[in-house]
Amino acid sequence: MKIDLTGKTAIVTGSTAGIGYAIAKGLAQAGADVVVNGRTVAAVERAVAKLTSECPHANIRGVAADVGSADGCAALVAGQPAADILVNNVGIYGPQDFFEIPDAEWTRFFEVNVMSGVRLSRAYLPGMVQRHWGRVLFLSSESALNIPADMIHYGFTKTAVLSISRGLAKRSAGTGVTVNAILPGPTLSDGLEAMLMEEQKASGLSMEETAAAFVMKDRPSSIIQRAATVEEVANMVVYVASPQASATTGAALRVDGGVVETIT
Repeated sequence: MKIDLTGKTAIVTGSTAGIGYAIAKGLAQAGADVVVNGRTVAAVERAVAKLTSECPHANIRGVAADVGSADGCAALVAGQPAADILVNNVGIYGPQDFFEIPDAEWTRFFEVNVMSGVRLSRAYLPGMVQRHWGRVLFLSSESALNIPADMIHYGFTKTAVLSISRGLAKRSAGTGVTVNAILPGPTLSDGLEAMLMEEQKASGLSMEETAAAFVMKDRPSSIIQRAATVEEVANMVVYVASPQASATTGAALRVDGGVVETIT
């Protein structure tokens, strides 16, 4: 199977590092024109320069905008008015006990993890429908199904993303536009590395070994018994964004290493 996204424009939110950067790179390697997004001009410029060096034949540009707010989403749309592929990747997470999470933090998680995708899908999906082709992807998480006791506010937002994705797929029925959700499990991204840095230093293990130990302690149902790589998650996204995935819509596609204890 050769995935060719030549002539398609893809926007990936939160793509200056981690899973988002890997997705942007995968789409660029498949021939898409890629719009990198991050909160600051400096971070976007660094990511665009790195991606351009790694994918010298790709057309890559950046738009700095904090899509965790309505104004930030509007700024991204103003900077890139149309897209064929929208990857709602941006997200925040972090452990915190339920009884210590203030209202403002619940709102912040909802605005970044949920409303960014709502606002951008509302902006870009109508154009896809008019062109009779498009792909909208939401990055959810296995935590949408296995709500973590120490990150209930995060799990709630990822479950909400599944509802929005499924509903938008139905809303787009028969248009040539597909809408899907991707559910990564523990993934060795910049965020996870930062969270495990102190533990890794104390143990003397490699980051990969530290992440594998974390997975087996906190996600013991993992079948691969390690953290996934960002490229493994990106591979699923690139396929679902492709013409070959035209019969896949309204789906919750797991890249969780078998963490979720269900066969469906």
